[in-house]
Amino acid sequence: MDLRQLKYFVGVVEAGSFTKAAAQLNVAQSALSLHVRQMEEEFGTQLLVRDRTGVTLTAAGTKLMRHARSILRQVNLAEEELTSKVKSPSGEVVIGIPSGAARVMVAELLSLAQERFPKVSLKIIEGMSGLIDEWMTSGRFNLAILYKTVESPDTSTLLAREEFCLVAPPNQPPFENTVRLSDLHAYPLAVPMRVNNVRRSVADVVAQHGGTLDVRFEVDSLSTINSMVMDGKAYSILTPSAIQREVSLGQLRMVRIVDPVITRSIVLAVNPRDERSVEVAAIRALVPEVVKKLTRDGKWPAILAEGEPALHK
Repeated sequence: MDLRQLKYFVGVVEAGSFTKAAAQLNVAQSALSLHVRQMEEEFGTQLLVRDRTGVTLTAAGTKLMRHARSILRQVNLAEEELTSKVKSPSGEVVIGIPSGAARVMVAELLSLAQERFPKVSLKIIEGMSGLIDEWMTSGRFNLAILYKTVESPDTSTLLAREEFCLVAPPNQPPFENTVRLSDLHAYPLAVPMRVNNVRRSVADVVAQHGGTLDVRFEVDSLSTINSMVMDGKAYSILTPSAIQREVSLGQLRMVRIVDPVITRSIVLAVNPRDERSVEVAAIRALVPEVVKKLTRDGKWPAILAEGEPALHK
């Protein structure tokens, strides 16, 4: 017995005859008769009495009718609840975002999430990229913004790409808009800890080209690094998203690293256990939209994953 047989059985009883039920259900009368006969064979008892005027329930048929209506009612309630959840997701979604990206995208993401999905409680945890990576691996987040320096075969969604730059104090060298990779050794640096993938990626590229970095301070705090550079105590190597606010205020200078340029990918990762979660899927679809809007509006100096360069104000 399956749900279709129950629906057909209830339909025949409520219509009062196979003929009327066939018209109402848009099913051939012979098919209805076959399904009811199969049910009777499975239960080993007669469910309906058929005569020229229609059908009437037997004692067994009356019991089945009571159960069938209850079962179908519960199925309909489940369908309505699930359909409603898809149309209006609800629940909690936790997303981890590195400090640099968080400075640019959190306000826009929270605002849009509240507008589109008011029943979803979006919780954001900010930290240095290495920590976000570790926490995502341990399953702490539903979603996470991660930084990658090489193309990986995982299921992460590529959002955009950023170029690393030398962060310099105001009115201190280099005074040009670019600096060669081979010249980075001349600048004393305050950079994230060794476990941070930003630090690792830059150091790897420099080493591949036979260069070195003069790392004086290892600090796992973006605000502290920026403060040290502002005070003239060090330089740093970061991406524009991490310093855009200070650059716009004239507190820091951004110098592009060239020959070669060092880039990283910004990706959105989902916890495998949440692949089928309706509320996670809603926020997961929202993140690329936010990144695209910010880059096109010039609020995030990055290159969109689709190959469209961002606008720069």
